[in-house]
Amino acid sequence: MKRSALGRIWPSATAVVLFVVFAFPVYWMLSTAFKPTSDIVTEDPVWFPASPTLEHFRTALEAENFWTLVGNSLTVTVTAVGLSLVIALLASFALARMRFKGRRGFILTFMIAQMAPWEVMVIAIYMIVRDGDMLNSLVPLTLFYMVMVLPFTVLTLRGFVAAVPKELEEAAMVDGCTRPQAFIKVIFPLLAPGLMATSLFGFITAWNEFPLVLILNKDAEAQTLPLWLSKFQTAFGDDWGATMAAASLFALPILLLFLFLQRKAVGGLTSGAVKG
Repeated sequence: MKRSALGRIWPSATAVVLFVVFAFPVYWMLSTAFKPTSDIVTEDPVWFPASPTLEHFRTALEAENFWTLVGNSLTVTVTAVGLSLVIALLASFALARMRFKGRRGFILTFMIAQMAPWEVMVIAIYMIVRDGDMLNSLVPLTLFYMVMVLPFTVLTLRGFVAAVPKELEEAAMVDGCTRPQAFIKVIFPLLAPGLMATSLFGFITAWNEFPLVLILNKDAEAQTLPLWLSKFQTAFGDDWGATMAAASLFALPILLLFLFLQRKAVGGLTSGAVKG
């Protein structure tokens, strides 16, 4: 009985410790964003803000080019993720359902591309964009972000498509659906968990990307939020409250996307298998 009790306690204790380790920096960022400046610069740490303030958020929102960079980040990220999902859906279906010459080599190429460190190709990418006269443009960022997340998206969705029984697709085709209609009405609704995982991965990767925009976009109005946030000493000086407020605003879209996708993904698990 003692061994059984110990076997139940140590996993829970480990989970609690890991939760505290990972959650504390997030809590400290949020609490600092709401603290008055006097509570931030004090020698004794203030764990809970006695009189929360929104002044730091106001400072971050009114910073130069903030809303322009928000628009740039959203445009680049959403477009890159959307394009990668469309391409990956078609490619994953072909890899999972069709047999063609060079299929294994194609999959191996995607695996190698997924393992490749993109940072070592920054110089080559810069030369390509420079020769194309597209520096300080959002188009190269969008295309390279799409290519960056595409291998993971294809490989992940391929596993989800392969997990859907072929009998469901064949039954839909027997009932009169074409192959594209069977894919849209039967397979696509069952891919919600895979779409959620790949969308989150792609969004986080593109939203947080730093080296490419640092090299390709020198114009202040053509940059994205990660580069702007890295220059907080220039933007805010020693205003750590505004810095933490800006960091909180930067993390907010990812949190909202996660909550939205988590709520939407479960509903599609079996809806495609129900003939209505």
